[in-house]
Amino acid sequence: MAYYRRVGEVPPKRHTQHRDGGGRLYYEELMGEEGFSSDSSLLYHRDIPSAITDSRPWEIPDVATTPNHPLKPRHLKLHDLFPKDVWADTDVVTGRRLILGNGDVRISYAVGMAPSPLYRNALGDEVVYVESGAATVETVFGVLSVKEGDYVVIPMSTTHRWLPEGDEPLRAYAIEANGHVAPPKRYLSRYGQFLEHAPYCERDLHGPEEPLVVDETDVEVFVKHRTSSGVVGTRLTYARHPFDVVGWDGCLYPFTFNVHDFEPITGRVHQPPPVHQVFEGPGFVVCNFVPRKVDYHPLAIPVPYYHSNVDSDEVMFYCGGDYEARKGSGIGQGSVSVHPGGVAHGPQPGAYERSIGVEFFDELAVMVDTFRPLELGEGGLACEDSAYAWTWAGGRRS
Repeated sequence: MAYYRRVGEVPPKRHTQHRDGGGRLYYEELMGEEGFSSDSSLLYHRDIPSAITDSRPWEIPDVATTPNHPLKPRHLKLHDLFPKDVWADTDVVTGRRLILGNGDVRISYAVGMAPSPLYRNALGDEVVYVESGAATVETVFGVLSVKEGDYVVIPMSTTHRWLPEGDEPLRAYAIEANGHVAPPKRYLSRYGQFLEHAPYCERDLHGPEEPLVVDETDVEVFVKHRTSSGVVGTRLTYARHPFDVVGWDGCLYPFTFNVHDFEPITGRVHQPPPVHQVFEGPGFVVCNFVPRKVDYHPLAIPVPYYHSNVDSDEVMFYCGGDYEARKGSGIGQGSVSVHPGGVAHGPQPGAYERSIGVEFFDELAVMVDTFRPLELGEGGLACEDSAYAWTWAGGRRS
């Protein structure tokens, strides 16, 4: 983000002495992207932020993947992955089950009511969509209040933890990048301000409002990182709690953005998916399809035309409303469709015709398009509806 914020106590000049009321120095931590060449924030800690006392392996959830071979469209039923009897003991960090992944992005799902450990993703930024439930997300920058429909965007290496609230489980759809996530460049001025044609703006982004200071010793942080052999985990023990920041300022911080604050772009005829884009990352984009008026040309066909995305795989997470184009396929709330490059896809039989004359779609979905083929994680394999690929042919398989 290039949207400057200042929270808590910071000195008038950066990289100068900053002391508490007793004269004790605070310790600066510059958290920045691309080796001092991109967005950053400057945090002021009570204690030395690099003081660790132990390092042990963390056996992260299974991240092995299986190629989509033989090639076919797939329907994954995410609500089948977490039965009610496991919710109380599951958290949305260590409980994630990998649905899909490639060298650029991993998509996981988790349902739980347990607090997560302190966690840091050192591989890239995370975009976590909250399908349902509520939580407080405590971070080194401060606290985020999270509710249904929120995207929670957490910069790479931000220490944080998820604390579910209420009587309902937290359902989290986690998009983990191998790099940084940002609004599409076409929405921004050359200096980083949202432009007038953008479907959301700075007012829709909600970051921490005040510091969170916790005084504890010997605190464990779960860190996800990469070695030459792949994605691994480490449990670091810190001498003092990482949440000891009295103030920070800069353009890099976690924030929430609610899907209902996205203003849809429509037209006389059907608009392509890029008009629904909300974020971009290395090798993928994120779009959302929200309730909206649809095409108003007198001869318009409002559902999507059949299309072949020759350069990408398309993943759609159906998280609300009634998705017109997929009626009759078995897809519903909590479903994921995977339409890979190399296979044409589009509305289910009958949806094309039924949409003529429709003026409004009440649908909610999060889409991820990747530019490298996606493979199936163990979670995806465990919840597949094997009949989906044949639904355009009336369920027939040769």
